[in-house]
Amino acid sequence: MKCWRQGGREFIWRGHRLFFKDEGSGPAVLLLHGYPTGSFDWHAQWPMLVPHFRLIAPDFLGLGFSDKPPQHDYTLSNHAEAVDDLLASLGLADVRVVAHDLGVRVAQEMLATREAQQASCAVKSLVLLNGAMCPEAYRPRMIQRLLASPMGAWLGPRIPRAAFDRALRELFGKQTPPPLDLLDDFWSLVELGEGRRVTHAVGRFWQPHLAMRDRLVGALLRSRVALRIINGAADPNSGRHMVARWLALAPHTDVVSLEGIGHWPQIEDARGTAGAILDFLGA
Repeated sequence: MKCWRQGGREFIWRGHRLFFKDEGSGPAVLLLHGYPTGSFDWHAQWPMLVPHFRLIAPDFLGLGFSDKPPQHDYTLSNHAEAVDDLLASLGLADVRVVAHDLGVRVAQEMLATREAQQASCAVKSLVLLNGAMCPEAYRPRMIQRLLASPMGAWLGPRIPRAAFDRALRELFGKQTPPPLDLLDDFWSLVELGEGRRVTHAVGRFWQPHLAMRDRLVGALLRSRVALRIINGAADPNSGRHMVARWLALAPHTDVVSLEGIGHWPQIEDARGTAGAILDFLGA
């Protein structure tokens, strides 16, 4: 994980440091990570994708190696605006988006924003991994519900490591459990920069998404951007059941289902996921 940070850069957004990786050449691919970790989620994909593309992977504020200001408003719109401002600063005219978990919601917000106003960077295609495309089908873990409750601000800094590990292990496939060193890295990312004091605020992203359902789901349904869904079917949060709900709305969607794989297909089946991404993006 130290090597991941050493190869990164910083973008200042509203006075806060936004960490991002920017490597490779060719068509630009934006990698959007999930909660509660950071762009490090893409470490297993990096060596397989970077020979073909220019990869840009930011850490959302409140997560990873980015700043974690306690008073920040961690909304989907703020996450999306920060990403768009980063893309504008890099002078990119278009980008292909690969998103996971929280990143899926941010990608949907980026589409919704582009419906209302022109953006300097066009979204050329979308690959979505295990996110709540349809919030009514999302099944948050108990720890997520507690963090989103009124006691979340008290609970966040007091979450024991054992509870954190247990919650994450539940999200992996039975045959692809996370190794201890990966859990160590995930925990380090959460703790970095006093991150546990904002875990509850960042983790509420799934609640307002319910109220924004028509805006975000509608933007994805109306979009003409090429879409592929890569789904770890065994994910209890947003696995097989999430894809079934989406297919009820858009039955002809291109779906790659990874049986037995949980919430992190880009880690649990790195080679299969990379193959599905490269095939779709035409590498």
